[in-house]
Amino acid sequence: MILSKHTTMVVINVLLTPIFLFSQNISREDYIKSYKKSAITQMEKYKIPASITLAQGILESNNGNSFIATEGKNHFGIKCHDWKGEKVYADDDIKNECFRKYKNVSQSFEDHSLFLIKNQRYKFLFDLKITDYKSWSKGLKKAGYATNPRYSEILIRLIEDNKLYSLDKLKDSKSVNNELLTRKIFMHPNRIKYIICEKDESLADISRKLDIRLWQIYKYNEINKGYEVMEGEKIFIQPKRNKSNVKTHIIEKGETLRLISQKYGVKIKKIKKKNKTINIPLKEGDTIILK
Repeated sequence: MILSKHTTMVVINVLLTPIFLFSQNISREDYIKSYKKSAITQMEKYKIPASITLAQGILESNNGNSFIATEGKNHFGIKCHDWKGEKVYADDDIKNECFRKYKNVSQSFEDHSLFLIKNQRYKFLFDLKITDYKSWSKGLKKAGYATNPRYSEILIRLIEDNKLYSLDKLKDSKSVNNELLTRKIFMHPNRIKYIICEKDESLADISRKLDIRLWQIYKYNEINKGYEVMEGEKIFIQPKRNKSNVKTHIIEKGETLRLISQKYGVKIKKIKKKNKTINIPLKEGDTIILK
């Protein structure tokens, strides 16, 4: 069961407690604005209603303000179980329980979807219409997602009060994508388009937002599948060039071929071809030919 005891206690508070009693930093409105795109991404990938995902995120994380949400990027209260990654600890059914810690919120949304897909007790939900949020809510309660007897009622109320059901329609999905296409695209001096990764943004998010295949992003940036992008990182959305408009580069401490490749917009294999005697790892002070 995902919904934890501390979450069950928060459930009623989220809906009924006056807002001034919370010492929260993120409002309900801001949470929805920030994460509706992530919920839509999960819907498009796994056929889980975006309204359900977003409502559960609101409920489990107290609008993103709970301890495990702020400290562990865990917006769905998923406990460690057989988790191999980083962990965060908080009091729950017992004191100091283990919860999964994620590198970004997008990873938490993805793991939530996989939890529903991989657990047989939720299998029947995927036979429901993607727009039938009421049956999904009741089905989650029936399958044992939460012990709170009012769980489905609260979930439905969250969806209806915030009109989250509008996200379950494909036309709404497209309108969100159009909104995201307005983001700033930069031009590298080597004549290659790129974007700057935003906070809690994954490569899958970039792929969806810019309507570019994920494998193309991997290829253009010469990275492996599963690469975790960082906020502020440059991501090419076009192929790098065979040569630079700069002749040479003096290797600095800690630099790798990929870092130099990204800096000048030149393919790694072309840098290697121009520098056949290059030392790996790179030696500080050596000169790299780029043109």
